[in-house]
Amino acid sequence: MNPTKYWMWYPGDFSIHQGMRQNFTREERGMGWPAYWYIDDCNRNVKFTRTYQLDQPTMFTVYAHGTGYVEINEVKHRLGETLHGDVGENVITIFVGNPQGLPCVFVDGETIKSNDGWQASNFVSSLPAGFDPLFIDKNQNPNVIEFQKKPIKPKKIIEIQDGVLFDFGRAVNGRLKLNLLHKQIVTICYGESQTEALDVQMCYYKQEAVDEKTPIRKRAFRYIFIPDAKQTDVDVIAIHEYIPKKNCSLFRSDQQLINRIWDVSTETLNLCSDVFFIDGIKRDRWIWAGDAYQANFINQYSFFNEDIDKRTLLALRGQNDIKQHINTIVDYSMLWVIGVLNHYEMTGDIGFLKIIYPKMKSMVDYFMRQTNDKGFIYGRPNEWIFVDWSEMDKQGTVAAEQALLIQVYKTMITCGSVLRLPVDGYQDLHDQLLNHFIEYFWNDSKGAFIDSYESGKNHVTRHANIFAILFDLVDDDKKELILKNVLLNDNITQITTPYFKFFEQDALCKLGLQDNVYQVILDYWGGMLDKGAVTFWEEYDPTKSGKDMYEMYGDPYGKSLCHAWGASPIYLLGRYFLGLYPTRPGYREFNVEPRLERFETVHAVLPIKDGEVTVDKDGGKLSVTATKAGGTLIIDGNKYSLAAGRKLSVRLDRTHVQ
Repeated sequence: MNPTKYWMWYPGDFSIHQGMRQNFTREERGMGWPAYWYIDDCNRNVKFTRTYQLDQPTMFTVYAHGTGYVEINEVKHRLGETLHGDVGENVITIFVGNPQGLPCVFVDGETIKSNDGWQASNFVSSLPAGFDPLFIDKNQNPNVIEFQKKPIKPKKIIEIQDGVLFDFGRAVNGRLKLNLLHKQIVTICYGESQTEALDVQMCYYKQEAVDEKTPIRKRAFRYIFIPDAKQTDVDVIAIHEYIPKKNCSLFRSDQQLINRIWDVSTETLNLCSDVFFIDGIKRDRWIWAGDAYQANFINQYSFFNEDIDKRTLLALRGQNDIKQHINTIVDYSMLWVIGVLNHYEMTGDIGFLKIIYPKMKSMVDYFMRQTNDKGFIYGRPNEWIFVDWSEMDKQGTVAAEQALLIQVYKTMITCGSVLRLPVDGYQDLHDQLLNHFIEYFWNDSKGAFIDSYESGKNHVTRHANIFAILFDLVDDDKKELILKNVLLNDNITQITTPYFKFFEQDALCKLGLQDNVYQVILDYWGGMLDKGAVTFWEEYDPTKSGKDMYEMYGDPYGKSLCHAWGASPIYLLGRYFLGLYPTRPGYREFNVEPRLERFETVHAVLPIKDGEVTVDKDGGKLSVTATKAGGTLIIDGNKYSLAAGRKLSVRLDRTHVQ
């Protein structure tokens, strides 16, 4: 539900402006590192309009961040003054410009106020004014993000290596408060791991010559090491900064390791999703479209925060004009388009779809300008065909990219149809590309999709084959071949990033191999816990140990140990083990199709749009309760309707339902 009053701006501008600022927050070894791609900013001048038909006089005040004025029936008035609306028609126009930040307004009155009904124009197009539930008070400034602060004391303090090590027991994203007792200045060494913090020469963040008045910037860490000091010399408190989010989700079972994995996954996503879905809190802090694509799926089964997802989609895309691919990565631009469809299926938010669809269309037009006569998309100079951190044959056009483009066209068909727009052209492109994808990239002798047909190497990796399963691009016979020859074939290079583990385990679950996925969750994510993880990592190789575990990008501590894409067990458990998924946008209808054979007892709560679903298992009895109508429980193909607020219990031998 929208708040009664809120700050308004041109739709998308808040996210674009704050996204720009977010992408300038990276720090690497004492140096600022702004994102290396083109970054848009907000419109600098905006016009807001609305017409009121008044039965009685009323008063209101317009506040703004920027310079401007208010017109009432074409008569100009100053900002910040008490204004009068007279009986009859009142055409109100507010002009505001801000060369330094986001131009925005707050209209404070009983009748005339900033809520639904205002139009915002950048003098090129006019759309319903944008707003955000973070900014609903006239004393706020949407140019400044307001974080809550929580003091955190160390869980453990030890003297080691002629210094003092502070262990806060959790990942902290914030600042330090120092109390120097017997020293004038100190050196601060930060670490996500103890190994990193104790490495005075190579720790990623180090600040020297620090006294009690030295500004200390916001950083992410679990450990702090103060070299050349004793415990009696210094006290350290961490000030964790965060934006509160509601989380109704819960997973408790007789499998304690799975419970821990759920909780650590939740903590990981929570830390990586304050205003936007960012990749990690220590190193990049950037908004990446691939990371965000997965974060929304995970968010759907935990925080169900629609606003973070909308902000992220808007920030990634920027203004309508396109100068390069999102994050310079071709596949990330395509995942951005597909991510809009997931947001719509999750929320049913047609209003947001109307605003963002033109930007989807212009992005797809951009794709089409870099396709060849077969409809295949290719990489241009200074563009990155990423897919994953894995050895892949990327000569010529790449299979994984074509699979994504097929899904892009399918997304445009679905979203365009919702908005009653013509989609025949996208259907033709989809059909042509799907046929050519199978004709050129499917290799009968391999029984799988190859990376590239142009190189002649016939090299097979998991990635295109996984996408073919996820996006339903092949028939059942080819699915079986992919399962046998790729997904269950240890000779095909294994995936080591949680990023593509997400897609791989999603595909295996879709093929009904929940038992395999369950074991992977225990081994892969449980393996990180065995290594002392309190949040899940950017990459995990179980063959590495010691200092080698933390190396990435040629940096001994370059790996992020709190990375959003590491939280995917939440999605896997929620979607495929608890079996909850929408069958109509916004969960107007939804299914609960549990696969809980691995558990003796389960108590789980999952969010849905405007409600939640509770699943309980106790031995041979399963109970499901949904707070809204439209749900269907499916057990072994048998379907049972879920009435709002009423518990439905089923014996798993199906001899009794109540």
